[in-house]
Formats: sequence, structure tokens, C-alpha cells
Amino acid sequence: MAAGDTSLSICSDALILLGAAPISSFTEGSDAAQACDRLYPDVRDTLLSNYLWSWSVQKQQLGRLSTVPVDEWKYAYQLPGDMLSGVIALFQTAGLNQQPVRYGWEIYGDQVFTNFEKVFVDYQATVAESKMPPYFVRLLRTALAAELAFVITDQISKAQDFRLQAFGTPSDSGRGGLMREAMNVDSRGKPPQIIEDYSLIDVRY
Repeated sequence: MAAGDTSLSICSDALILLGAAPISSFTEGSDAAQACDRLYPDVRDTLLSNYLWSWSVQKQQLGRLSTVPVDEWKYAYQLPGDMLSGVIALFQTAGLNQQPVRYGWEIYGDQVFTNFEKVFVDYQATVAESKMPPYFVRLLRTALAAELAFVITDQISKAQDFRLQAFGTPSDSGRGGLMREAMNVDSRGKPPQIIEDYSLIDVRY
């Protein structure tokens, strides 16, 4: 992991890529600092959400709320505050070799409604910059440079160039360039996906 990275260092690196001076803080009063302060969180969270990065997945038992749902469900559980893009999988227990539950629960706002006595979830979380791997930080600073380019340099060609570096050509649908490289590196640490028993498959045989 890139232990020395922070939101400020990544923003400063993006500015350097654009030929601008780095910033010392998000509140220093410069146009560059204001642009980074406003644009960086959206660029970071969008990149995190666009792919299921292995290092951004968390497991957590949800806390049951005292309020009772007003519909058919018995219990309400609070979703994690650092969750980015919804529940990946939900379980009734935390034991070994447990299979996710596909039915018997619904999400309403930031809560899970269900009749289960306990709820455990896998979800994608926001991640501190110090815990982001170098291949993602490189992608993030390049994508941020693309977002900042016109604001900082007034040159649309620079924005297009950095977007090409980050995401490839339009035909790549956002999965080319450094994005593709980062996804390939990240996928090496994931186990192969196995087709498990499923009722619709069983019917065919």
C-alpha cells in the first residue's frame, strides 16, 4: 500500500502533471486549492465505485435498530456509514462456508429490512488514501488531472489527453488505459469465480 499518500498529495501530484504548482492545503485560498477541494472527492468515489476493488471490500455485522419497520418486515438494520455502492452479499451468520442470502431482505434508504435475527454484509467501502495501492493512486491522480485540466490550464486538449491516459478511447467504455491496467493488477489477487448450486441450473439437468 502507498502509505505516504494523502488526498492533498494526490491533488498536488495531479497539479504537477498539469504543469501547475502543488498546493499546501485545501484552504490556502488559491483557485487550484478550491478546484481540488470541490472535485477530488467525486473523482475518488467514482473511481472506487466503478470497479469492485479487492482492497475496498469490507465485512461487518449490522446493528439492529430499535425502530420497527412499518411494512412486512420485523427488523431494521443500519447500513455502514462508509458504504459506497450497496450491499455485495448478505449473510445470516458469520460461520465458515456460509452462502449469501438472495431473498428475504430489502434495502430502504440506509437500512436493511428483514426478518433475520442477525445480519452480516459484504460491502464496498470508502478507503483512506494511505491504504490505496500504488496502481490505483496512479490512476486516481491521472483521472483527477483530466478533471482539473481545463480549469487549471484552459486547454481542452490536455483534459482529453489525460482522460485518454486514464480510461482509454471512447470505444473502451471507460475500461482502457490505466483503468484497465489497475483492474488487471487487482484481479490477480482474487480467487476464480465458481458457479455454485443454483435452482434454475438444477432444473435444466
